[in-house]
Amino acid sequence: MTSEIGTRRRIHPAWIVAAVAFLALVGAAGFRAAPSVLMVPLQEEFGWPRSMLSLAVGVNLVLFGLTAPFAAALMDRFGIRAVTSTALVVVAAGSALSVFVTQAWQLVLTWGVMIGLGTGSMALVFAAVVANRWFVSRRGLVSGILTAGSATGQLIFLPLIAQLVDKSGWRAASFLIAGGSLIVVPFVLRWLRNMPADIGVTPYGAPADYLPPAPVSGVNPARAAVQALRDASRVRTFWALVLGFAICGATTNGLIGTHFIPSAHDHGMHETTAAGLLAVVGIFDIVGTIGSGWLTDRVDPRYLLAAYYGFRGVSLLFLPWLLSATIQPSIVIFVVIYGLDWVATVPPTIALCREVFGDRGSLVFGWVFASHQIGAGIASVVAGVVRDATGAYTMAWFGAAGLCAVAAVVSIRTGKRGKPS
Repeated sequence: MTSEIGTRRRIHPAWIVAAVAFLALVGAAGFRAAPSVLMVPLQEEFGWPRSMLSLAVGVNLVLFGLTAPFAAALMDRFGIRAVTSTALVVVAAGSALSVFVTQAWQLVLTWGVMIGLGTGSMALVFAAVVANRWFVSRRGLVSGILTAGSATGQLIFLPLIAQLVDKSGWRAASFLIAGGSLIVVPFVLRWLRNMPADIGVTPYGAPADYLPPAPVSGVNPARAAVQALRDASRVRTFWALVLGFAICGATTNGLIGTHFIPSAHDHGMHETTAAGLLAVVGIFDIVGTIGSGWLTDRVDPRYLLAAYYGFRGVSLLFLPWLLSATIQPSIVIFVVIYGLDWVATVPPTIALCREVFGDRGSLVFGWVFASHQIGAGIASVVAGVVRDATGAYTMAWFGAAGLCAVAAVVSIRTGKRGKPS
């Protein structure tokens, strides 16, 4: 077989595609780190309440999730490269335009709508599509590596954003995020390929008798996404995954991702110091997510999910007593545990979608991921309201711990086969 990459390969092209996909996820992850750092400066400059700023983040998180299943269908219809490069440009535009806001609704438009749609067009569904299309073996490991791309972006951008906000203001940080998204676009256009067959190869680890799936043509992406939801909604396992992943989103992006730095600031800690702690979460997230992918290839995903949610719940239960004006060993332990657990849930969830729904697993995971972001959006707004009403986040942390216990029980009882509901 011949291809533009060459006939003699030491590295399978699937790994090149995975590397570029990882880079794209890093580039789009800048805004994932931004709201918690920018929230206090925006509140101080414009006087907007914490709940209003949380609303902009909430809109972003919900659109981030609701766009995902349609993005998976768009990738089937128009290709990974076209959707991904367009999404990165939209993220950059939304971040750059946010520097001109003077009213709260403008922040909802840029932070919420534009960046929500852009990041949602990639999201973790992007990782699932790449893993399912380009890999037959090592799918769990690749899912973990690509999922860790978001954590790596957080690790790279968060300290820089915090330093820029401290020295040059939040607008400089917004331009940094825009630049981080744009710089990845040429790599995507050059190296990200849609299907192995496009360059005359089979997926990594494919057997000798492997037959590629029939190409998708003339299929309306919205109809394909809705059809996948309709069929999946008849299976009990789908609803178990939806509930568990909604709680996952609420307790990561919705609470810690959005409100950890403002909460630490409430306890007297400087935003830059708190941002450093959140960056450490990103470091251990990389280790935890890749490790989770490795385990997913070897251990029943249901047991993994139950363990992850259980550890997360215990961590949140103790968080109100761990935050203080200075870094103590106890908060470092929390950061390590939470980092290892942050999105370790993704590889086993993708594996269960693939197990139950087969080749439509990526589309179904898009809807499961939508529940993740809906949960995150609701939790982001609720936590902001709790903070405005009580002056602290304590009840939000306790409520999240209880939700994690529910997710652990639901995960362990998830059926091994799809059963009509």
